[in-house]
Amino acid sequence: MARTWFITGTSRGFGREWAEAALDRGDRVAATARDASSLDDLAARYGDRVLTMALDVTDRQAVLAALARAYDHFGRLDVVVNNAGYGQFGMIEEITEQEARAQFETNVFGALWVTQGALPYLRESGGGNLIQVSSIGGVSAFPNIGIYNGSKWALEGISQALAQEVALFGIKVTLVEPGAYSTDWGGSSAKHATPSPTYEKVREVAAEGRRKRVSSPGDPAATRAAILKIVDAENPPLRVFFGEVPLGIATADYESRLAEWREWQPVSIEAQGGA
Repeated sequence: MARTWFITGTSRGFGREWAEAALDRGDRVAATARDASSLDDLAARYGDRVLTMALDVTDRQAVLAALARAYDHFGRLDVVVNNAGYGQFGMIEEITEQEARAQFETNVFGALWVTQGALPYLRESGGGNLIQVSSIGGVSAFPNIGIYNGSKWALEGISQALAQEVALFGIKVTLVEPGAYSTDWGGSSAKHATPSPTYEKVREVAAEGRRKRVSSPGDPAATRAAILKIVDAENPPLRVFFGEVPLGIATADYESRLAEWREWQPVSIEAQGGA
């Protein structure tokens, strides 16, 4: 049976690849983007199996209206993908209040509004998949993208709790955590804080570390089959990396955390008090 998707951020990158993957196999897609004209080619190619809409995910009422329109148009929702988001570059001290709030408005609150609005439709449809696009930056953290890390860590915590809350309704939550891909995440869609000379050396070190991590970016088109396997799985994962590199980063990070926690466990016990 054809499934119905609702995908944010469908103009390019993962959102576009996954929309086309779903449509190519006969599914139906409600595709959204800030600029609806960027989706005209989808409508031309796939006809009435795609519904294109302009959507700014930071506008909660617009999100609710878009979800309602998609459900009314197709009669059900089976897969909801929170893909809209962007990267904010800058050292923590350099980030302005406006930049910090804007990052969270899109990456956290935008995803929250879509999630809250979609859940009643997923329940009405008998369950389904909620795909949250996170990042290896939602598992580990790196200099010069700390506020972005914060937004993805928030999404991770929200989604892990959510997965437990909606399991009885047959709704499966998956955090997709990509490594480096040849998308526009670090290009024109990214935003940059005004650099401070104080951090020039730190910036050089951070850039070198990023070059090592991003030596061979993945092909976004290669994720098409992967995302379909996840939504088709009887028991999809709560978390899944996309790309070869993230597992090594996460392994080193968690081994370091565990070693440090164990080293300081006597102080932890002392802090408990009691007998």
